[in-house]
Amino acid sequence: MSGTPAAARVCVLTAVLGAVWCTLPAYAADAPVPWGTAALLAALGLGCEAAGRRSPPGGPGPVAAGAFLPILLAAAFLLPPSAAALVAASVSLAGRVEQPPYTARRIWRAAQRALTCAAASWTYAALDGPATVGGGGAAPDFPRALLPACAAAVAFSLVLTALDGIVLAAAERRPVHRTVGELLPLALGPHLVHALTGLMTAVLWRSPYGPLSALLVLLPMYLSCWVFAQYHREQSAHRATIRALVHAVDIKDTYTRGHSERVGRASVLIARELGMDDRRVEGLRFAGILHDIGKLGVPTRVLRKDGPLTPEERRIMELHPEYGHEIVRGIGFLDEARDAILHHHERLDGSGYPYGLSGSRIPEFARVVAVADAFDAMTSTRSYRRARPVSAALAELKRCAGSQFDPRMVGALDRALRRHGWSEADTAVTADEPREPYMSREPYPSPEPRSGVPAARRDAPPAPPARSAAPLSGPSRDRRR
Repeated sequence: MSGTPAAARVCVLTAVLGAVWCTLPAYAADAPVPWGTAALLAALGLGCEAAGRRSPPGGPGPVAAGAFLPILLAAAFLLPPSAAALVAASVSLAGRVEQPPYTARRIWRAAQRALTCAAASWTYAALDGPATVGGGGAAPDFPRALLPACAAAVAFSLVLTALDGIVLAAAERRPVHRTVGELLPLALGPHLVHALTGLMTAVLWRSPYGPLSALLVLLPMYLSCWVFAQYHREQSAHRATIRALVHAVDIKDTYTRGHSERVGRASVLIARELGMDDRRVEGLRFAGILHDIGKLGVPTRVLRKDGPLTPEERRIMELHPEYGHEIVRGIGFLDEARDAILHHHERLDGSGYPYGLSGSRIPEFARVVAVADAFDAMTSTRSYRRARPVSAALAELKRCAGSQFDPRMVGALDRALRRHGWSEADTAVTADEPREPYMSREPYPSPEPRSGVPAARRDAPPAPPARSAAPLSGPSRDRRR
């Protein structure tokens, strides 16, 4: 707890006191608590947490969380509020914590889930939910049983997100309403699904078949969460692969650091404006980020040369698309992105490289990345020239549309920038220079700027001063692209 801000400690302590107060009725001598049911539910929850603990690093968090919530909601439906809070707290205290401070996070999570389960149980009881699940020879009352279950899920989501908002406001000074507004829409849908699973568990638990039959509901849920966790782990591995490759390029070619990420963002803007589906948008983001990965195969002396390239050096530089394609050839999830890496320097008139493709023979992803790449090259300050204004860069792209660039992609970028703008952080200095980026007034609305040079470059050694008097160069003549 020593590293936790004082305000956050107060929140944790208040939540713990509230959770203890919620559990006190369970200790009364005449409390109607079915301890057998509580113990079995706690054992199921601990089993889910234990399975999460044994999973390899980086993947199984969603398994434990996804299979654990229906058990908490089943406890809210089957137990009085005090006992439901006890089940939630006991399982959470034994659960997995990913980040420090571990003790504070574990205590906070136990108190938060105890309060959340108690609120859901109170809501469920207030709407006469226990009478709708059957038991004792009575049949469950459907569809009336759905109303209290859904109301309990809403209470569960509200209390959970409100507590998250309060602790984040205390620890990070984030507005509570903003945090709740961000988290509640994301949490409510899954919690409603978990509530239906918990309701089916409670109905089977009260049926003549007993608690064992409830596993018929929980086991498929756990398996589906495991499949989701595998997908989550795979996506995390994909992102880690992309980060590692881009970091390698940034280390070798500090001259254009940050360029790849901005090309990825511009490619996404174009893709969304063209109405591509989410899978292809993500693929284009990867293509934009990795379009210069082939620079790993170009000699460092060529990449960092201060002055014009010789014809031989230019031929070496023009091999980087092929190098990039060879590097990523075996990465299956890149799919269409590999074509963009290979062909993003082709031109519509056939005068590009490496294969001189023209028109529609150039893959669509490559035509998108070509526009995004040229746009960022012109709007970024380099050591040999300052950035062009966005309007001037767009005018140059339009001038070259039809010969160098696909007019459809240029038009899509123009519309996207009119709608979303291009922030100051997106046009920051790309050379290793510890100074403020050159900015110009833009006719397009821009998001609120983030000040200063990006953190990745704050401690970088100074580079030679920019030659700001150098003439502006067109997208086809930028020797570092």
